[in-house]
Formats: sequence, structure tokens, C-alpha cells
Amino acid sequence: MTQPTEREIMNRAYEICNGRPEGKEDEFWQLAEQELRNEDKSSPVRTPDNL
Repeated sequence: MTQPTEREIMNRAYEICNGRPEGKEDEFWQLAEQELRNEDKSSPVRTPDNL
């Protein structure tokens, strides 16, 4: 299973927090990382052979 890259997480965190108050960067980072990991798990290209 591939892990999201730091850049992918950073880009998604930016999308999530755009326009929100500062001070919750860690929360947005964790949310973005979790979303990206969940995307990978639901990917149609995953098969039992590559789990």
C-alpha cells in the first residue's frame, strides 16, 4: 500500500483549511492524511494481491 506523500498531505490540508482561522494546522494535517489514506483503501485498482 502506498502512503500519501508529504506534498499530497500538505496540498489536501491547505484545501481543507482554506479560509479558516490559523492555529489548527495539526488538525488539518491529520484530517488530510486520513482522507488520503482512506482514498487509497477504496481505490478500485487495489486487489487482494497488493493489500
